[in-house]
Amino acid sequence: MRTLYVITHPEATHHVEGVVGGWHDSQLTPAGVRAARSIAQALRAQVPDDAEVELFSSDLQRTLRTAEEVAQLFGVKPTLDRRLREKSYGEAGGRPQEWLDQRFVPPPAVGERMEHDEGVEGAETKAACAQRIYAAMDEILRSPCEHQVIVTHGGSLTFVVASWIRMPIGSAGYASFRAPSGSVTTLREDDFFHNRQVAGLGDTRHLDSTEAG
Repeated sequence: MRTLYVITHPEATHHVEGVVGGWHDSQLTPAGVRAARSIAQALRAQVPDDAEVELFSSDLQRTLRTAEEVAQLFGVKPTLDRRLREKSYGEAGGRPQEWLDQRFVPPPAVGERMEHDEGVEGAETKAACAQRIYAAMDEILRSPCEHQVIVTHGGSLTFVVASWIRMPIGSAGYASFRAPSGSVTTLREDDFFHNRQVAGLGDTRHLDSTEAG
């Protein structure tokens, strides 16, 4: 039985500052660090002590800091992969959210959604974001390790899950797997049928009520 534990990093400075995340390299807040420790402890309680564990993380500071808490409890070193980053919002990254909201062009209800231009200079299309995350997932899943932890971002989670269930990229234009910050999504593949299950989406039971979602 292969199990993937996909973490969306907890509260970061761009959340509390009201600025756009994306590739803006924000850091965890003190509350985010506490949440990262809770995440690591929750995973440690789920994974057998003698199990081999692999840890993969986006290379941005907020995900790396989260991965470091997991690494410490499991005694592993995180493999950093920039392909697991959040979607780039181009020149909007680090600017006030209102700046992006005034310029953002939403995708059409019908028609081309993956290659849609959102109206912000330098922003990735959904297609470009999906392609790199799918490629990262293909590489991660080539390993036979049965317990893998992936630390990524809320927006990226959709394409992690879509890749896991083998949804064609061209069909992912309407997909949305939403989960709170600091959550754990559990993905499982059985050894007999090799069916891939979304066993739990966006679990935050490990977080204290005082920590941001």
